[in-house]
Amino acid sequence: MRAAAPVLLPEVVTSATRTARDSFDLPVAIDSVDQRVIQEDKPQVNLSEALNRVPGIAILNRQNYAQDLQISSRGFGARSAFGVRGIRLIADGIPATLPDGQAQASSFNLGSAERIEVMRGPFSSLYGNAAGGVIQLFTADGPPVPVVSGSLFGGSYGMYKGGLQLGGQAGPFNYIFDVSRFHINGYRDHSTTTRDQSNAKFKVPLQSGVLTMLVNTLDQPETQDPLGLSRAQVIANPRQADPVARTFNTRKSVRQNQLGVVVDVNIGSADKLQVKTYLGDRQVTQYQAIPLAAQAAATSSGAVVDQDFGYAGLGLRWTRHASVDGRPLTVSAGFDYDRMAQHRKGYINNNGISGALKRDEDNTVTNAALYAQAEWKIAPRWTASAGVRHSRVRFDSKDYFVVAGNPNDSGNVSYSKTTPVAGIVFNAAPAWNVYANLGRGFETPTLIELAYRPGGATGLNLALQPSTSLHKEIGVKARLGAAARANLALFHIDTSDEIVVNTAAGGRTDFKNASKTRREGVEFALESYLGAGFEAYLAYTWLDAWFTQPFTSGTPAVAVPAGNRLPGVPVHMLFGELIWRHAASGFHAGLELRANGRVYANDVNSAYADSYTTGNLRAGFQQRGKKWRLTEFARIDNVTDRQYIGSVIVADGNGRFYEPAPGRNYLLGLNAQLSF
Repeated sequence: MRAAAPVLLPEVVTSATRTARDSFDLPVAIDSVDQRVIQEDKPQVNLSEALNRVPGIAILNRQNYAQDLQISSRGFGARSAFGVRGIRLIADGIPATLPDGQAQASSFNLGSAERIEVMRGPFSSLYGNAAGGVIQLFTADGPPVPVVSGSLFGGSYGMYKGGLQLGGQAGPFNYIFDVSRFHINGYRDHSTTTRDQSNAKFKVPLQSGVLTMLVNTLDQPETQDPLGLSRAQVIANPRQADPVARTFNTRKSVRQNQLGVVVDVNIGSADKLQVKTYLGDRQVTQYQAIPLAAQAAATSSGAVVDQDFGYAGLGLRWTRHASVDGRPLTVSAGFDYDRMAQHRKGYINNNGISGALKRDEDNTVTNAALYAQAEWKIAPRWTASAGVRHSRVRFDSKDYFVVAGNPNDSGNVSYSKTTPVAGIVFNAAPAWNVYANLGRGFETPTLIELAYRPGGATGLNLALQPSTSLHKEIGVKARLGAAARANLALFHIDTSDEIVVNTAAGGRTDFKNASKTRREGVEFALESYLGAGFEAYLAYTWLDAWFTQPFTSGTPAVAVPAGNRLPGVPVHMLFGELIWRHAASGFHAGLELRANGRVYANDVNSAYADSYTTGNLRAGFQQRGKKWRLTEFARIDNVTDRQYIGSVIVADGNGRFYEPAPGRNYLLGLNAQLSF
């Protein structure tokens, strides 16, 4: 009998409207990356493994786990020297982004993920003060019968990862638990990392709904930081660490624990209520490389950063499905409140040993917001969506380190903004939708961006203002038969008071507001089953991002003319993939191609990383029995052994802008699964 032709199923997403909808029918650029893409032939360590295929998203692996991934969406977030800014991270409805807008991508557990949704454009502002986008991970439910699985990965540079997962259904109780350890000696010197991670999800049915509990932990101690390199250092030896990294033993330790509860309740046939709450703690200790003479200055904060965070939040959302004039109408409204308390100390870094106290303060950030959203089919071929969010973010700082030459730097600042958005979809043909959207964005400084005043002074940089943006977008979504689909989006974004790096040196970065910037771009994606076991995927992004007004930055101040390009933002990004599957034998093989354009490393555009193209090969087998499954794979990344810069440290004051990517490297993986 001839096998049925493969069919591309609809991409069901919830991030855009907060209810399950086919992405084809929404006036937003949104993609869903499914479990097979996340896990097949991958170690499931970094978001960059799965999301480099999403148009509009630049997600760069620094090969430096002390500073996390560098993630930007349509150019927002590219300024980040570490962590994630300008993009909201959410896991199972619980914010992974702190109230100030700062996030760590390493907190995402990919081993238990069912899918990751990525939304770009103005509808992201309905989730809070992030202009760039929303990345939301959804943990899989436990399978209907108990299943235990184990995985083991090993590869170049002393990399290994071991994982264990248990999931199932015990009466009405559904559960999944995932635990793993990842270790790598590092492509570069002084970059050893060990990460222990766990994630658990429990679901219990209620009389008219469901309760979901989420527990996750992250422990990443003594992660070495090789720092960036100058161009001369890259040419001499791209695997080296800067000498001061060893002198000061630059490193970072991170520990995080989080608990979240989400309750979904159906009220009659038309209404639904969701209540969510969460709490967590995070400890971060970082040793930076700052000359001892500079650390000794009266207003210096030292070069050991010791932060202890406690955070919590509450959310309430009501949703109603109704009809007006016989046409479907969905309305939702909600309230979010998030709070973070940070105790921060700074010490002298005596060549890798913590010394005298130089900073001592309590910082509190609160974020309170009201929002409403509606979607209405206003005519047989037209659907309109609109929403609005009012956010108020407050920062309070209490300074306890008051000594001669270092005055009391206590203070507070509040930011508030109302951000409306609207979109419309026209069903031009059964398989073609045309859409447009318009909206405003709002992005406050994070606590890290407020942490240092320009010129080395202590205390929060309370002069820093939030950036505001106006987004315009049009797009086309097409189903090309049953086995192919394509999406095209064109966008235009004007931003005022863009937050930019002023100076960055030795792991210490201060920020300022530039004048105005503009982003114009095109995003395109094509996915298709080609027949005979072949699958293809192609994603392309063109992004032109530049300063539209001149300003000055740095110490001493340097003029940045209008027309200069935003640093950290590649003009072109291309990802292509071709896979062949032989269903009868369980074998598959794939070829991946990735190309990035030139990336500038500073505002004056005098330093840059060249464009590059790399290719990866992967192949795997799968064997099955009645109650077991065994999967093996091998992959080779950068098969041509191309030498290139993987990411840049924007505006590094020492000229150490560059973080080299590894040459040809290898990975082997094994997964065994047994059901009971």
